[in-house]
Amino acid sequence: MIGEEFPLVMARAQTGDEAAFARLWRDVNPLLLRYLTLSGEPAEDVAAETWTSIVRVLPRFAGNEVAWRAWVFATARRRAIDAGRRRARLAAVESRANEWRPDPCPGDAADEAIERIGTAEAVRLVAELPALQAEVVLLRFMAGLPVEDVARLLGRSPGAVRVATHRGLRRLAALLADQGVTHFGASAL
Repeated sequence: MIGEEFPLVMARAQTGDEAAFARLWRDVNPLLLRYLTLSGEPAEDVAAETWTSIVRVLPRFAGNEVAWRAWVFATARRRAIDAGRRRARLAAVESRANEWRPDPCPGDAADEAIERIGTAEAVRLVAELPALQAEVVLLRFMAGLPVEDVARLLGRSPGAVRVATHRGLRRLAALLADQGVTHFGASAL
């Protein structure tokens, strides 16, 4: 998190200061990409659409750093849902138009090597949770959003978010215990 400097950085970014915007981007984008891996859509593509949407209305943003993060993740969630709908429509059209599809290209080995093993393992474990629990755990512990913001973002009550968080963390503890890990904290996520 940026901390006390956030209001100044945001004000400069809102007036077009590229260095200030880059600082905002560097602070949130790695977390955003990890969050978007759960969407089932290409995380980089959805993140790019998210940032494009944000840049258009950034001068009108008002709020603190937590509100900023909540806004970014809410925007990303909507872009991921849009991408899923778009993909589903295209898949229906393509399946009727063309039955043959070439094999997809394998992933870029350099990108895979760059991703840290610890983060990849944490995201893999979280992805094993039911969808709501996974999303809540990532938003609470990776994005650092408070319960109230997560509840608003997901259209759930704060109590439901707390319950989903508790159940998700208990399930993660069980998954880790199955692997021989006996203790973990939020920092492991």
